[in-house]
Amino acid sequence: MSDLLAYFKIHSTSDLVWLGLGVIAQLMFSLRFIIQWLVSEKAKRSVMPTAFWWFSLIGGVMLLAYGVHRGEPIIILGQGLGIIVYIRNLMLVHQGRKTDLPTERES
Repeated sequence: MSDLLAYFKIHSTSDLVWLGLGVIAQLMFSLRFIIQWLVSEKAKRSVMPTAFWWFSLIGGVMLLAYGVHRGEPIIILGQGLGIIVYIRNLMLVHQGRKTDLPTERES
């Protein structure tokens, strides 16, 4: 067991908590693909649901925190840039919903 802990660089309870966060973050990040696939299968066409972008953002922020804590520049760079894309897509979804609202004349 100590070899496994050493392999994952776990020397304290804090390290174990951070490893747990990293695993949960990766799971959150991966769930977006499953959601996108299931929604697309149901619609019989490729669909990008809003949940895809929310899971991307949440997983990305969690992975960024993990990367910063572990001092991993590749994770920091990748997730930092990705978060910008996820936020922008959520902004576009929100703007699209605003323009899709019926006007007073239409209601």
